[in-house]
Amino acid sequence: MEHKSLPQRIRPRPPTNKNMPHSQIGIQPVPEVNAELFRRSYALPNVTNRPTVISVPGARAIWLDEDLPLAHPESIARGREFAHIHPNGSLHVSLSPERAQEAIEMGWAEPHPMAAYMGNLGMVMSYTPLDMQELDVVFQLIVDSYNFVTGRTVNAMDITAAAKS
Repeated sequence: MEHKSLPQRIRPRPPTNKNMPHSQIGIQPVPEVNAELFRRSYALPNVTNRPTVISVPGARAIWLDEDLPLAHPESIARGREFAHIHPNGSLHVSLSPERAQEAIEMGWAEPHPMAAYMGNLGMVMSYTPLDMQELDVVFQLIVDSYNFVTGRTVNAMDITAAAKS
């Protein structure tokens, strides 16, 4: 799948805990940005907002409908949870290994500590978006994950527009 290149992240990478649970340290979400992150994420077709089955308490799964065919079921760690949003606004997503590498190189993500062990080199943590420009990139990664896992070709701008209406 062809992707729009990611811009270089301006802010420095936040500190993170490299152990389990893999988490960002000392960053709090901006309420209106975080609300928009949730609005967009749950506007994706055939997804549900439900409690995570693999992350910390309070994290919300972006859960795919049970009857939705999957192109890469092996990239999902558990159930139909292809991504989840932590209480601090950071999130784990499963991307293609190539897109994950680009997100890491451009400063938007870091590898999940268990990714290599699990054989899922596309599993990364994306940092909390702190403004709407960062949210646009982070949401693009969520859509890229959705498209990779499902084999669909959903456009992030279409979902963003639909979430606002």
